[in-house]
Amino acid sequence: MKWISFRVSGRESFGIVKGESIIDISAFFAESECPRTLVELIAQPAKLEHIEKQYEAMHGAIPCKDVQFLPAIVPPNNVMAVGKNYRKHVIEMGSVADIPEAIMIFTKSSNTLVGHRGTIPLHTGVTSELDYEGELAIIIGKEVTNISEAEALDAIFGYTILNDVTARDLQVKHKQFYLAKSLDGSCPIGPCVVTKDEIADPSALRIQTWVNGEKRQDGTLDQLIFPIATIISELSKGHTLMPGDVIATGTPDGVGKAMKPPRFLNEGDTVTITIEGIGTLENQVM
Repeated sequence: MKWISFRVSGRESFGIVKGESIIDISAFFAESECPRTLVELIAQPAKLEHIEKQYEAMHGAIPCKDVQFLPAIVPPNNVMAVGKNYRKHVIEMGSVADIPEAIMIFTKSSNTLVGHRGTIPLHTGVTSELDYEGELAIIIGKEVTNISEAEALDAIFGYTILNDVTARDLQVKHKQFYLAKSLDGSCPIGPCVVTKDEIADPSALRIQTWVNGEKRQDGTLDQLIFPIATIISELSKGHTLMPGDVIATGTPDGVGKAMKPPRFLNEGDTVTITIEGIGTLENQVM
């Protein structure tokens, strides 16, 4: 299933994409029992099972073309991300010596999320080095703590696309990642959440990023230094992961900072990220 969060006719909702239309969540439940958000639904396995039993017989009533895309998961509990997780990206930003021996984790503010076709603010006066990072993001599906790598994939609800927009000058200035990666609008995410049963082998997924139609990034998830199961297991050690948590898995090489000369985002630029099996996330810089 492909879950989408959206706004239509002045109201916000979420539902399942089926063909060229959307089955609104309200089609499955009485008003008093209807989950308000996808995160709320993910935390209720019995309601997910109820939907799965009815899905095949249901038909979408809302044309996809009529909705405004919201961030794929609204609101997330936490937005966590892995740094330096593609060997070639680490080398393009530094050297082989910078390849990490232990997983590097940072967070982004949950207030930074924007949806497919939403705007990435340029933040003139705050940064002059705004950069893109196309990534696969994991959506956690259940509460877990201290799980092994063998158990890790069972904790996943689904996958989506995330653009880890980064102010490179702030990243250098402050010697840490949070401010540089938490400017308003710096976390486009979407267009949908694809449930894990639709992705047979996430390590085989290909991720590509374009800026104004020019391909900048092209990698596959089997290039991860720390694979998905390792990421989840490590994050769960002494730290409870919750339904709706977002984990970005890292970006391949090809970021603007590493180009010679560097090519940062400018007003009017369009950033397009595609992951096969999930879709396309596109946002304009304004």
